[in-house]
Amino acid sequence: MANTNSKSVTFEDIKKIFRDPQSGQDVAAVAGVSFRLEPGELVTLLGPSGCGKSTILRMLSGFEQPTSGKIMIGDNDVTNTPPNKRDTAMVFQSYGLFPHMNVADNVGYGLRLRKVPQKDIDVKVQKFLEMVGLGQMGKRPPSRLSGGQQQRVALARSLIVEPSVLLLDEPLSNLDALLREQMRVEIRRLQKSLGITAMYVTHDRVEAMSLSDRIIVMKLGHIIQIGTPSDIYRDPVNTFVAGFVGKVAFFPCEVKGIDDACHVEVKGQKFTAPRWAKTLKAGDKALVMARPESLAVGEPGAGVEDGIVTANIYLGNSVETWVKTDLGNVLVQIDNPDVKKIWDEGEKVSLSFDPALTKVLADDLEQA
Repeated sequence: MANTNSKSVTFEDIKKIFRDPQSGQDVAAVAGVSFRLEPGELVTLLGPSGCGKSTILRMLSGFEQPTSGKIMIGDNDVTNTPPNKRDTAMVFQSYGLFPHMNVADNVGYGLRLRKVPQKDIDVKVQKFLEMVGLGQMGKRPPSRLSGGQQQRVALARSLIVEPSVLLLDEPLSNLDALLREQMRVEIRRLQKSLGITAMYVTHDRVEAMSLSDRIIVMKLGHIIQIGTPSDIYRDPVNTFVAGFVGKVAFFPCEVKGIDDACHVEVKGQKFTAPRWAKTLKAGDKALVMARPESLAVGEPGAGVEDGIVTANIYLGNSVETWVKTDLGNVLVQIDNPDVKKIWDEGEKVSLSFDPALTKVLADDLEQA
């Protein structure tokens, strides 16, 4: 049931300036961003609180007006178009269900506003309730639903009007961990089966990585990087992105040379990395970025950084080993623990990394 109404979204140099009521100074919540969502694509805005991601979502919905720039949905300039004329639908963090209406009436509300005949509404409501796994619950009041079921009703209510663009503003933040995981799968399945263009806002990296076709990482109103989840995770542009999208360790190094790879030295040991920040040159001080799965624990003195095991967390198919070092606490992911050595808490160890799984980044930790 592909959505033939699905449209692209384009932001052209969008800025949003707010006046700080305390200082009286202008503050750039969004500092001139440009990007495009392709039809049927789900793109997540990811970043810490105050980075501008929710402001971008509200400007796309029409609830905020940009200070300058242009917003396009398909071929239409909607920069100054009111929210009810934009053909978008929003799924909110708080669900926003009407308590005096049953589930079916909540889901069909948007169709009634559009003057759709009631018999057609009834058929379509049942179809969308079944789509979200609530086919037998149309007569229930929202108060008799669990949090996950209420979020499914909110999702069905937004999808049933077949908008050009679906907007999701941290919709899973009120759910417990298991429900969040289930609803991530459900949202991804529905969005892809309907072929709808979607923009998702979250500060949760797991949500962003598991849901998105692409991720836009933001900081202080600026776009820092746009890429697929794999690109963002394996090839971050700087230490901020590297640290925000996953656990990471940084090992100080010196760049010895660059050709078709980056050659570095870490505590007297030489390594070759396949990825590196393009601003680096021979002689620069830099950082080797290593993810938990690229790290290994061995005998003291054998690796590039010694430390003490402080915790082992058993996860079934892997063990997370935490090692306290002079560089901070480092997480090592040990897969297949039944056939690998797990060092006891309190033991002295040394850390090493697989160079093929690393990237060399400029040393900008103070700015990150």
